[in-house]
Amino acid sequence: MAGETQCLSYVGCNFLRQRLVLSTLSGRPLKIRKIRAKEEDPGLRDFEASFIRLIDKVTNGSRIEINQTGTTLYYQPGLLYGGSLEHDCSPSRSIGYYLESLLCLAPFMKHPLKIVLRGVTNDQVDPSVDVLKATALPLLKKFGIDGESLEIKINRRGMPPKGGGEILFACPVKKVLQPIQFTDPGKIKRIRGTAYSVRVSPQMTNRMVESARSILNKFLPDIYIYTDHMKGVSSGKSPGFGMCLTAETINGTILSAELASNPQGQGAAVLPEELGQNCAKLLLEEVYRGGCVDSTNQSLALLLMTLGQRDVSKVLLGPLSPYTIEFLRHLRSFFQIMFKIETKTPEEEHMGGEKVLMTCVGVGFSNLSKTIR
Repeated sequence: MAGETQCLSYVGCNFLRQRLVLSTLSGRPLKIRKIRAKEEDPGLRDFEASFIRLIDKVTNGSRIEINQTGTTLYYQPGLLYGGSLEHDCSPSRSIGYYLESLLCLAPFMKHPLKIVLRGVTNDQVDPSVDVLKATALPLLKKFGIDGESLEIKINRRGMPPKGGGEILFACPVKKVLQPIQFTDPGKIKRIRGTAYSVRVSPQMTNRMVESARSILNKFLPDIYIYTDHMKGVSSGKSPGFGMCLTAETINGTILSAELASNPQGQGAAVLPEELGQNCAKLLLEEVYRGGCVDSTNQSLALLLMTLGQRDVSKVLLGPLSPYTIEFLRHLRSFFQIMFKIETKTPEEEHMGGEKVLMTCVGVGFSNLSKTIR
């Protein structure tokens, strides 16, 4: 099969995860040239090398060739194998960087995936494990990927720069995905959240919760923010605190926002009150953007729609992020699939920003490596 399909060629280090994930699912080989070729420190960074090692672990029979300077990568995908695994993520990016891609691949493994990831659980760059747990798992359930074994469990928290966190991600395998019609987000009914702190005063969490509530209580009475203060071994190696908020609607849409404190020794110290207020404002911004899937999980939703049965799927999104726009281009080159994109202007005054209705017919992707029992 790999011999017949032509090799896709790309230039530059951007969107490395998207390309490797889509290459693995479509079975098309991939060549990326000129990875940071003009920089003083050329080639793949440590977190990208760690990501490639992770892809190698979850697949069987992948061929990966990297030249000596690390500026050219050739990848011929194998079969998604799964099973029980462990991986040490690079502390320069959070576990969310790796987990986002595993969420895309996990339902299509041969054996149900059960993986322990170690590293930084919450940082300021990637979606934290809390957000993915609160938003991506309910999204997978909408596509029919559910069961007892779908879970993300945070065993230890780790803040940058040293990390030391540990999570468990388990996901069942699925033969085919259900198409979805998810076009009415509905009204917000409740707000939930977690304020966490490690290796700092436990009072920090209460101060964050107070200030976030001071803003959100103006809109909604049903607000509950859990405080999570980890001690001892489970608190990782660096101090820090942060907050993750989710707003849930009557139709089961979940929108999220999060903030974390500056890493130890980098930037000015952040007041927990300010962080709580800013996080609440970010959640309100996300609610304004709206849609049935929040901006972190747009690409996951579009991928699962593409890989669905040969049936029409529709989803209403808020304004597309640049990452999602590039993802749509990649879907076209790997799966030859085009989405119908309609802009929806809000009818009422109070319905937030412009929305986009995305429609596609799935490619009828079927998980051939799943063992039949």
